[in-house]
Amino acid sequence: MAALANEPAKLLSNEPVGPRLFLMELESPYIARTILPGQFVHMRVNQMADHILRRPFSVYRTDPGEGRVVILYQVVGYGTDYLTGLSPEADPAIELVGPVGRPWGARTGGERADAGRVLLVAGGVGAAPLYLLAQQLVERGAKVDMVMGAQTRSALVTLSDYRERLGIGVECATDDGTYGERGFCTGLASRRLDGGCASDGAPYDLVCCCGPEPLMRIVSDMAAEVGVACQVSMERRMACGVGACLSCVVDTAAGKRRACVDGPVFDADEVVWR
Repeated sequence: MAALANEPAKLLSNEPVGPRLFLMELESPYIARTILPGQFVHMRVNQMADHILRRPFSVYRTDPGEGRVVILYQVVGYGTDYLTGLSPEADPAIELVGPVGRPWGARTGGERADAGRVLLVAGGVGAAPLYLLAQQLVERGAKVDMVMGAQTRSALVTLSDYRERLGIGVECATDDGTYGERGFCTGLASRRLDGGCASDGAPYDLVCCCGPEPLMRIVSDMAAEVGVACQVSMERRMACGVGACLSCVVDTAAGKRRACVDGPVFDADEVVWR
């Protein structure tokens, strides 16, 4: 994996794309060229004098040729609300530390990155950290199916990218029934896994899930019941991002592990779910 770097990043755009959802595009050549699916960046905006700690953000898309990184973020507090007011015209001083963390497939020596038939399960903004993985899988010819859940249709902001850019078949569920099946995407995942087969008729050999922790726990249990390997991306608040502060620990069968440097991707069967 590439060495960790602190890279000044130029803000190129920062636009609302859904309910409390924003898409931020940054010029960050080193990170765009080196980041692997599942890794993340740690961001600091120097103008936020009362908010000195960096914050972790998943990388949604990259353009290595143009040196661009795209982040999909949800407004959840003061820091992310502050980000919504940034504009390229104001030329904010943004620093990214990255690439941080272990990517999908890394924890088992990489063999799961070679999976041929993969089911992706995404809840809410959990769809963002799965995009680079889906792109990688499609590029090497893997069969990829996806189920995606959101509160409402307008929150399915990544759906067109998965379908149109990658050509992936995506089934959706929304809490209010405005698109796809009414309810949670766990129902869709359960039917996929109960059948034990990908849409091409062959068994899945890997499930990758990102979203709220209850969703990941349920999907982990379902995958275990049918004997399919599962990986999850554990999102935690992180103060340092380099494994020193222990603010992001995850309980695992091997003890407490740090999501920033030991994850964020873990094999689901090693996580001790709360």
